[in-house]
Amino acid sequence: MDFSQNKEIFYYYEYYLENYTYEISSYLLPPVNNRTSVIPWIVISVGFPLSLLAICSLYSLVRDNHVAPVYVINLLMSDLIQIFCFVVLVAQRRESWFLIVSKCIYYISVLVSVGFMLCIAVERFLVVGFPLWYRFKRNIKSSVFVSVGVWVLCLIQFIFVVLSERFILLSIFLLLPFPVLIFCLVGSLKSLSSAISVTPKEKRRIVGTLVLVLLIYTLLFLPWIIWLLRESFQVYDESALYVSFLQVSPLADLVLYVFMRKGAVDRLLACMCCCRMTGEEEQGQTTTNENDTAAVRSV
Repeated sequence: MDFSQNKEIFYYYEYYLENYTYEISSYLLPPVNNRTSVIPWIVISVGFPLSLLAICSLYSLVRDNHVAPVYVINLLMSDLIQIFCFVVLVAQRRESWFLIVSKCIYYISVLVSVGFMLCIAVERFLVVGFPLWYRFKRNIKSSVFVSVGVWVLCLIQFIFVVLSERFILLSIFLLLPFPVLIFCLVGSLKSLSSAISVTPKEKRRIVGTLVLVLLIYTLLFLPWIIWLLRESFQVYDESALYVSFLQVSPLADLVLYVFMRKGAVDRLLACMCCCRMTGEEEQGQTTTNENDTAAVRSV
């Protein structure tokens, strides 16, 4: 009798655990179909080698006592974790424990990505808004300590949400950085004129970084967060379009590497200006030739 009762209890908890994990899995990400599986493979083939190269290059800057690349390196590391999870999400179509764990790890890495985007924006704002304080207070140890705190905090947030089954908190955690990102950009633009100690090249890099971070969050993360809110209120949508935006984020984060390299922005702007000037010169030369031809014909 006791054996049969224990067996029933075992099957009950096994059934409950399977349904619960499936609910978590289906809430985190919609099913991957043939159309949406193309984007992960593109990100895997392009993002993986470029992310490794960017991390190695930025690590050389950290060794030269540069603080800013620390957060970008951690952001790219979270992107690498997402890329590894892409392989599992695309390869395994059936629900399994390995697939569910991969989805959970993927979601934690997304939380980490948002956290380090916030760190990058705040750090860039401090350079312009409080240059003297930033110059004396910045160091590698504090940046590493903050980075470890972001990883641990995101892990705790995810575990708390899963155990409490309050999935709406996930959307709230992801929405909290949005006003801070806007404040950092607006505050930096207002402080640019008074920031005498910051060079014009550095100002362009700071503004470019803040604009890029806000664009990545708004265009790639925000649609997925809205999808999570709809799921929280039981407004179901099987479209994977929102997730497709999110899957492109590892490639978009690589652009931040450009703004961490001194002179890269100026070379990019110079290249754009040269292309524009070349186009104008060609257009002007074409117009001149047409005028000369018309003058010869009139004669």
